[in-house]
Amino acid sequence: MKPIDPLKVQHTLSQLTGKKLYVHLETTNGAYASHYNQQFLSAGAFIRNVQLTFVQGKIKGDGPYRIGLETESGWLYAEGLTDWELNEQKQVLFAGHDKDGKLAVALELSVTPFPK
Repeated sequence: MKPIDPLKVQHTLSQLTGKKLYVHLETTNGAYASHYNQQFLSAGAFIRNVQLTFVQGKIKGDGPYRIGLETESGWLYAEGLTDWELNEQKQVLFAGHDKDGKLAVALELSVTPFPK
């Protein structure tokens, strides 16, 4: 993965507008942190292979970034994104890594389903 280039990301989002996509969205603040501190509240969210079509996609911020996808019914967004890549399968992968390099958020878009 490479650091996000907002202009390239916006161009990529514009190319995906109107296409039926599979989405993977995951957040975590460290599921295993409670092993070290019993009072730490571990929180996260995970969806995979949910299909949507967005009418506009936007990247905002100065880094870390926020990506919002507007659908006909509402919005999906991921915040804290730092890195991205367009892989060989034409999947667009975004990740947010903390100062220690640990994953905090992932947003992935694909015209084909992700592996289970």
